[in-house]
Amino acid sequence: MTHWKSKLIDAYRFASWPYRWSMHRRMARSGQVPVLVLFYHRVADDHPNPWTIGCDDFQRQIDWLQDHFEIVDLQECQRRIRSGFNQRPTVAITFDDGYSDNCDFALPMLIERRIPVTYFVTTHHTLHQQAFEHDLNIQRPLPTNSIESLRALDLAGVEIGAHTRSHLDLGKVTCEKTLIDEVISASRELESAIGRKVRYFAFPYGLHSNLNANVFAMLKEAGFLGACSAYQGWNEIGLDEFHIQRIHGDPNFSRFKNWMTYDPRFARVKRFDYSDGKFDKSKLESSPAKPGAGIPLGEISLMPTTYQHPSVQ
Repeated sequence: MTHWKSKLIDAYRFASWPYRWSMHRRMARSGQVPVLVLFYHRVADDHPNPWTIGCDDFQRQIDWLQDHFEIVDLQECQRRIRSGFNQRPTVAITFDDGYSDNCDFALPMLIERRIPVTYFVTTHHTLHQQAFEHDLNIQRPLPTNSIESLRALDLAGVEIGAHTRSHLDLGKVTCEKTLIDEVISASRELESAIGRKVRYFAFPYGLHSNLNANVFAMLKEAGFLGACSAYQGWNEIGLDEFHIQRIHGDPNFSRFKNWMTYDPRFARVKRFDYSDGKFDKSKLESSPAKPGAGIPLGEISLMPTTYQHPSVQ
């Protein structure tokens, strides 16, 4: 982003600050401060692309969040939404896809600081160590997390979540058999491989057009705790806690702060309605998990101890 564009964003944030401050005071007094959830993809300094943020920029964002928010896990986010009362600025941190570069800096830093994080991975790319199509399309295949690294992250307290089998756009899928395989069977295979229950799911791409009401119903029937989108929405207190709306952790710090300081435009983001979703629970019995990768838990070396998705201006 150009310097002048960052200046314009800062000017907009400062100009709207009286309204934001007044709105936040009202929300705090009434216990209606919305819960924010961030999503990242890849933290690294090499091979920058629209879904990568540099290490220094990521640390700067986390430092700022620790100064201004209470950082919690997804389950605590849901508890606050469900309770109908929240007075504190609250945020959760998530990652999508499963790039192994995240184990070099970002995840060790979060683990060292005891910051909760949910890490969504695609089953096929993890089990077969295959690069994502969107990386291959720009001739930049990037390594993905292995099962060993996911098990190590799990042991360190990172919540591993599901992100389909093949990073498929579920909004375009009507075949129920395909949905079951991409969502349920793939999640069960991931569970078998890491030796831990997978409790959360994130839709690839995450815009309204990429969501699927029947998948929401399927996830509920299968016992998932929640499903994440990614279209820049707040999670309002007292509303549905199963659908977790997320905001992009944009590399530009001006835009990041603008979004995280309750940009009034986010209050007008239309929530995805999945009330008409249907799924027959009995069909889950026909989607057993395949055997896991067979990697023994044993002693797993975690990592050194030294440690464009949706957006608006």
